[in-house]
Amino acid sequence: MGAATDQTVCRGQDAFVGQAPRSLRQFMSTEAGSAGLLVLASVVALVWANSPWSDAYEALWATPVSVAAGAGDISMDLHHWINDGLMVVFFFVIGLEVRKEFAIGELTDRSRVVVPLVAGITGMLVPAALYLALNSSGEEARGWGAVIGTDTAFLLGVMALVGPAVSTQLRIFLLTLTVIDDIVAVSVIGVVYSDDLHLGPLAVAAVCLAVLVGLDRYGVWQAAPYVAVVVVLWVATLESGLHASIAGMVSGLLVPALDPRRADVEEAATRFRAFRQSPMPDVQRAARRTLTRAISVNERLQEALHGPTSHVVVPVFALANAGVDLRGGVLADSLVSSVTWGIVVGLVLGKTVGIAVGAWSSVRLGWGRLPQGVGTGHTLAGGALSGIGFTVSLLIVSLAFESEALQEQARVGVLLSAVLASLLGWAMFAFAARVLGEGDAALPRTLSVPVDPAEDHVLGDVDAPLTLVEYLDYECPFCARVSGVGDELRAHFGDRLRYVVRHFPLTVHPHAELAAYAAEAAWRQGRFWDMHAMLFDHQDELELEDLAGYAGVLGLDVEQFLRDLDDEELQHRVERHVASAEASGVRGTPTFFIGDVRHVGAYDAATLRAVLEAQSGLAAREGR
Repeated sequence: MGAATDQTVCRGQDAFVGQAPRSLRQFMSTEAGSAGLLVLASVVALVWANSPWSDAYEALWATPVSVAAGAGDISMDLHHWINDGLMVVFFFVIGLEVRKEFAIGELTDRSRVVVPLVAGITGMLVPAALYLALNSSGEEARGWGAVIGTDTAFLLGVMALVGPAVSTQLRIFLLTLTVIDDIVAVSVIGVVYSDDLHLGPLAVAAVCLAVLVGLDRYGVWQAAPYVAVVVVLWVATLESGLHASIAGMVSGLLVPALDPRRADVEEAATRFRAFRQSPMPDVQRAARRTLTRAISVNERLQEALHGPTSHVVVPVFALANAGVDLRGGVLADSLVSSVTWGIVVGLVLGKTVGIAVGAWSSVRLGWGRLPQGVGTGHTLAGGALSGIGFTVSLLIVSLAFESEALQEQARVGVLLSAVLASLLGWAMFAFAARVLGEGDAALPRTLSVPVDPAEDHVLGDVDAPLTLVEYLDYECPFCARVSGVGDELRAHFGDRLRYVVRHFPLTVHPHAELAAYAAEAAWRQGRFWDMHAMLFDHQDELELEDLAGYAGVLGLDVEQFLRDLDDEELQHRVERHVASAEASGVRGTPTFFIGDVRHVGAYDAATLRAVLEAQSGLAAREGR
């Protein structure tokens, strides 16, 4: 995921994105908005449970609800339908997100996972150890699972209020960390806090998982078969004695996520053009089918479920579980309870220390590094906010304790932890900014190496007042689509604009690096821009023999061209471009810089022209 645009960009395995592409921005805004609803639902639950109408609150969630089909039926009270039913959708969405991140997202580069992985593990072990130090035996000890999870929605929402103005890199680090939390927490729920197991339903659940694997293996792209199997899996898991949340997580992990294939995108575009020319029902069906197929079933299900899950399922869960009646000495008992303080110490202190120590240790041992733009203070503050366990913690509390008194004390601990963790995170962010000088936790926005006409490939007047720099990859289809932007903008601005090209071949494109060398070899013979255009015109044919053929078509000395492909100096030129890109916050292609500032937004010619015009007007005003 590269430039922060409203369009798709090529992503490399080293693309630990800080430019926040549209899908990530939507994810974060949805989660942040959900946090507000969570707070509102929790406040309503607390007020209702402590009001004269508290009996109605208890009676509502005790309402029995049955669903029957033929001779079979499922009967639970409303509270269990929410915890064992609606929350399965929540964990299913988490599973979808995790599968996507490992398949085509932030976790494709395993080296980037090491630091948040270690921090996530220590961020669970330390809280659990602290809780058990205060509650080492009896039923109280069963509550250790309540301190291992993190509420992603709450975390992002609070960070939007108390964190840096720009925190994309820290958000990505914390999202990666919470992936680890989610996997372990759901495994704990499914294994530790499940009832007696029944082999028959377990066998049905295993068959469902095998069917999901088969659907993935055979490339089934329709969503309906996956949804049908997941529903059967949920019922089987429920009947087996396992907690149903594990069915949601595991099934989500088995739904395939793929980058859009160029052939599918092109076919969809062709079908759409056909519908525009012939708006008939059969043509419309064909166009809709190809458009749907171009996006993986994983992403389509996320698109459909993420909003309702964040804005309905999780707030309803909070409404049903956060209502602790604090009257009759409950609050006083909770404030002297080892369960309450075990949860508070585990979540607030344990998460902060565990995550900070895990991140620091893995960096010091050379196992990995923090994302660019994230400092030690950011890690401490993020670890503090990770102590907001809320959703997962409340769910585990309801499973861990049979005693109503212990449940109430634990819920008080969870609610108190959310408040204290938020305050501690705010204090840590203030400390990081004022004492450590760690402001925004984002990628650099400034071009690290200024344009040098002697080193760079410049199209136009080298002394032009306006500059557009593009980092590109010759095998990236999205770079090919905007390859005419430079010419279009130069036609508009004339001698006022210079267009500069720099290389950023991505590791996911096997021929991109060789193509970059080919462009540099052509530059040696004065034909860089001709080879530049030729490579984009034939970006599906970039083998060595193809490149030699293009050199012949352009009238180059082919033998010299082939020798230059192996020239270490030309290879070092490409390496210098890549180094400047990474130092400038580039994580994908195409990425544009207007002057020396990285462009964030759509990169069509009209948008870039407007930004350049604004810069030109600003320069004129400053000149006056």
